[in-house]
Amino acid sequence: MIGFLWTAAILFWCIFSLFFGIDRSRYRNCIVLFLAIVTTFYAVMFSLGDRAVTLSFLIFFFLLILVPVILIWNGIVIIRKEGFRLANVLSLVLGLLIGLGEIATISAFFKSVSSSPSVGVQTADSIRYTLLLVFSVSVVYLSFSILMFVVYSVFLMLIPRKRDFDYVVIHGAGLLHGNQVTRLLGDRIDKAIELYRKDPTPPYMIPSGGKGSDEAISEAQAMKGYLLEKDIPEEKILLEDQSKNTFENLKNSKAIIDAREGRTYTAIVTSNYHVYRALRYCRKIGFDCTGVGSRVALYYWPSALIREYVAVHAEKKHLITLIAGWLLCILPIIIAAAAG
Repeated sequence: MIGFLWTAAILFWCIFSLFFGIDRSRYRNCIVLFLAIVTTFYAVMFSLGDRAVTLSFLIFFFLLILVPVILIWNGIVIIRKEGFRLANVLSLVLGLLIGLGEIATISAFFKSVSSSPSVGVQTADSIRYTLLLVFSVSVVYLSFSILMFVVYSVFLMLIPRKRDFDYVVIHGAGLLHGNQVTRLLGDRIDKAIELYRKDPTPPYMIPSGGKGSDEAISEAQAMKGYLLEKDIPEEKILLEDQSKNTFENLKNSKAIIDAREGRTYTAIVTSNYHVYRALRYCRKIGFDCTGVGSRVALYYWPSALIREYVAVHAEKKHLITLIAGWLLCILPIIIAAAAG
């Protein structure tokens, strides 16, 4: 068993290194990295002996119980701080869903131990048991799918990156009172300034963001004012003030860079939870760049990552993959129930 786990762990790390080196924005990286981490963890635990294995399962069980509690608590905090709207209830809803799924899993387990659902059980009870099991498996599947996405997003935040850039694109965000930089946007600009000052050859800064219907000036213009206040030379600032969303941010910024001569090593600066999706858009338009994440308030992070997960899986091919995986998980349960 130990040999198998170590072999699997090494294999998954090799595959992940290959995939990650080819393209950091591929969804397959989320899956392979998660498998590499899990197999490595259990290879280490099994190598340490039976007590370590038992401890690892206890830790895993404790974390399962803790996750919905943390998400529900986070949902309440973000609603209090940011107000009640759809985007702010995601972690609360997910926490409740996972909590109910865990209760359903425990209930299904004890029911299967106490009696066989296919022998001596009323049809109504059998149907209820099957539905309970389907719901349990569905929530577990969704939880692991989100966890894989979160683990990879965190990994992208932690990996080392080069510092010698020619251009730094700063993603816009909504303005406060229509003309002031918000804290979220200020954190992005500060991260870009950090890159600028650490770079041996200071790059051009491209604040990117158009003017919204409720804004007095463009986001790019507001960001330029912020940069000038921080002593960034005006000649080092190239405005992109026509975009309306993330995709246009990148597309228009790429056009500005492509129109100029010389080297084009580029960093994309956005909030840390948003880096992965930005890199996916970059791949679509052939924009070779490095994603750099700025910090966000800790309470905001879980809900924001859930939104990113939803946005990525709104793409047709990933939605199909998600549904196909779910069907593969629940079909054996339905077939077994029908056969019983």
